[in-house]
Amino acid sequence: MTLTHALKNNLCICFTLIFITADKPRATLTAGTTIIPVGGSVTLTCSVQSSDGWKYEWFRRTQRISELQIRDQQNRDIRVSQGGIYSCRGTRGNPVYYTDRIVVKQQPNWPQIFRGETITLTCEVQEGGETTEWEYEWRGPRTPTQWTHNNDVTLRVSESSSGDYMCKSRRRDDSYSSTEWSEAFTLSISNHPKAQITIDVRDIPVGGSVTLSCSVNSSSGWKYYWYRDVNSSEPLTTQDAVQMQMQFPSEGQISVSQEGLYRCRGGRGHPVYYTEYSDPLIIDENGELFISQSLLHSESSSSPTPYPLHYIIVKCHRPCEQKHF
Repeated sequence: MTLTHALKNNLCICFTLIFITADKPRATLTAGTTIIPVGGSVTLTCSVQSSDGWKYEWFRRTQRISELQIRDQQNRDIRVSQGGIYSCRGTRGNPVYYTDRIVVKQQPNWPQIFRGETITLTCEVQEGGETTEWEYEWRGPRTPTQWTHNNDVTLRVSESSSGDYMCKSRRRDDSYSSTEWSEAFTLSISNHPKAQITIDVRDIPVGGSVTLSCSVNSSSGWKYYWYRDVNSSEPLTTQDAVQMQMQFPSEGQISVSQEGLYRCRGGRGHPVYYTEYSDPLIIDENGELFISQSLLHSESSSSPTPYPLHYIIVKCHRPCEQKHF
């Protein structure tokens, strides 16, 4: 913009006003210490360089809990006593102007990830009120090393997938507008899980039943599948349950009264990822293990592998519906 200041002797004396637009600011978080003593706390500080008038929003997440905003905290400094991963951003003005926050998020958001599962990591720019076209760069095992328009990466995880993942972004129309790297997102991989069966009673009364529960330790998001007999590869259905006088009281449970061998496994995700089968549970009239060696091998295998000899025996008092294997 040019303004005429004076006109004298046909000489135009002009001033040029230059409006400078700075890149969007980024909040910085610092800690007094990274180790909290027993019963103690630590001070965290959020700041926006070379500017004032900011209020602050604070966030916390853990390996088991997705990110949540810490309510009633708008100060530059806060004291915390809980472990976790903390982040912050600055806000000011009316309407509110936000500093950019860039974070890596995992979907599905399960707290424990197992070898062979498929997950997606997303680079998310939380910018409040603006609509911007971004491109992204990743740093971490098995991620793109160049700028890309895709803000996510999909991984079929293995041992080599473990590690820290970070991302940054920049506006597509401005290659000099790159954000800083996000906080590191740590991906830990566990070995292939195995389902387990628990029971509510060890003796089935005359005319009664027993409830079997299937579970996978320390993890969530599972749907459970029940199988009858050693070589069955098809899970029991609701129709099977009607024919065999079974019930599915709730997810992961089955109520049975017939003799037989039962096992289960869990599945989750898309495509479905399955756990190992549980050890079998045998319901027998006499409470004895009478299964023959021929049934301890898979009929579909040319080189049979013995079925694991780990059993739970439930005694079925007469009269009990008999279904020998």
